[in-house]
Amino acid sequence: MSRTDFNDLMWFRIVAEERNFTRAAARIGVAQSTLSHTIKRLETNIGLRLLNRTTRNVSPTPAGERLLATIAPRLGEIEDEIAALMVFRDKPSGSLRMTLSDHAFQTVVWPRLKPVLREHPDIRIEFSLDSGFRNIVENGFDAGVRLGESVEKDMIAARIGPDWRMVAVASPAYLPSRDMPKHPRDLVDHDCINMRHETRGGLYAWEFEKDGKEVNVRVDGQLTFNNSYAMVDAVLSGLGVAFLPNTIADPYIASGDLILLLDDWSPYFDGYFLYYPSRRQNLPVFKVVLDALRHRPARS
Repeated sequence: MSRTDFNDLMWFRIVAEERNFTRAAARIGVAQSTLSHTIKRLETNIGLRLLNRTTRNVSPTPAGERLLATIAPRLGEIEDEIAALMVFRDKPSGSLRMTLSDHAFQTVVWPRLKPVLREHPDIRIEFSLDSGFRNIVENGFDAGVRLGESVEKDMIAARIGPDWRMVAVASPAYLPSRDMPKHPRDLVDHDCINMRHETRGGLYAWEFEKDGKEVNVRVDGQLTFNNSYAMVDAVLSGLGVAFLPNTIADPYIASGDLILLLDDWSPYFDGYFLYYPSRRQNLPVFKVVLDALRHRPARS
């Protein structure tokens, strides 16, 4: 198979993973028209339609699904072997795609990788920020970040952050006209700032626990967000009670701008883990990133 044919297969895999020509072209770094022409040429050479195209979506045909299942593992192995050759260079280099939430990015990943990127200019990292549970293999990612309890069992996982918790908070301006909640269910009588799940589409039920007893509360209010950071100004402005990661809320609690509610109902849980398929762990770029992110508890 010629080099051009190999390149066509690589591009087909990316379109099938992204299910969108615009995103695939941006990922590859070519014009959308060039990518579309390449896929049409591949389909002509094979003599089969590989992709169903609509104005909003692209999906593999049955023949395309079979081709993708055949070539994806092999292309991945070739890419990894080529990347592994970078050990023969003086400086680590290579590319890595990572999916993670904005909270994981802001609190753990970015602070630690920023100096690494300055030190290793030949390393390239693409971050995809969303709160959904992405299948990193099917979606063409090298690694992802999730809470420990959510990591898929067939993945290797390394802790990259400390335990943290979700806390209910409100501003001093909101509380004087309200009864202080003593139990999570008291929140149903408050104006609360909701969070919508990106993957499930529904509103997040606030999760509390005390003495082994779990309580989930569905709250109501005039505001709904899909991003914890966007909630901060709303809760500081006295527009309701918010349920935030303590890593976001703690500075405002310490300054007195926010009041912590139901403290004893908010236990800590496993923090963030970097998860990845085993074949990625020997890549030079991955070793640099993993070493920078790996959690090292402070010594007492």
